[in-house]
Amino acid sequence: MTYTLHQLQIFFKISQLKSITKASEELHLTQPAVSIQLKNFQDQFPISLTEVVGRQLYITDFGKEIAIAAEKILDEVHAINYKTLAFQGELSGKLKISVVSTGKYVMPYFLSDFIKQHQGLELNIDVTNKLKVIKSLELNKVDFALVSVLPENLKINKVVLMENRLFFVASTMLKFSQVPSKKKLFEELPLIYREEGSATRNAMETFISKNQFLEHKKIELTSNEAVKQAVISGLGCSIMPLIGIKNELKNKELQIIPVKGLPINTTWNIIWLKSKKLSPAALAYLDFLSSEKDRIIKEKFDWFIDY
Repeated sequence: MTYTLHQLQIFFKISQLKSITKASEELHLTQPAVSIQLKNFQDQFPISLTEVVGRQLYITDFGKEIAIAAEKILDEVHAINYKTLAFQGELSGKLKISVVSTGKYVMPYFLSDFIKQHQGLELNIDVTNKLKVIKSLELNKVDFALVSVLPENLKINKVVLMENRLFFVASTMLKFSQVPSKKKLFEELPLIYREEGSATRNAMETFISKNQFLEHKKIELTSNEAVKQAVISGLGCSIMPLIGIKNELKNKELQIIPVKGLPINTTWNIIWLKSKKLSPAALAYLDFLSSEKDRIIKEKFDWFIDY
């Protein structure tokens, strides 16, 4: 057999995503290139690695065994690279972080300079909803998680990053002759929610329940960006984190409607399991946050303070 590390990498990614198209996107390769490499890899085995049923790609039982072996081989290759960098005096390894979806507007600013300082590090960021973030932390799949609501069932350490504020937001196409009442906003206008498991949704539902509003119409979307575009279009209104609507406020696509009891104030936290044995890369990152956090907030989020 003469398969290459490149072919192992491609097949392993296909086995994870169950899609040649998605694998090609993640690997930054063309779809034909990925298909050719998969065929060349398959040609070296007498048993099928994949099968297509309908239009869905499936990994066979044999293919799953090969994928497990491929992962082990690729991990060993990474280990060799890390050891080489370590002997050269460079910080190396992987830094894995799970981020709640609205945290994508925050986390990159607290990582950029650190990664630039340590070129030997590999960064893996998973952006998803709160439930999945906490699950990945609980299963020890990540070093850190970024959340605005702390989990109650896990023993964690934390670093407070910065404030998070949620406002009632509407399209600028929506005109009011006077400041609308809370009842009008929440009971006469369609309300747009994030999906179940989102911390933003939980905060919105808690506020509505506390005020005993009766919703006029409820629309559910699965990402903050989708909610934002729906609000801009005039489809409805929502309670949204300020951090994700900076440009839309500046461009006058969105407006903040003053509502008594809002904004909802929470805090972004970097958290990790108390039982977690942090890698040198993770420990170095905590040192970086300790010394650079205030500077980053001042330089990158000064606009946030004015609201």
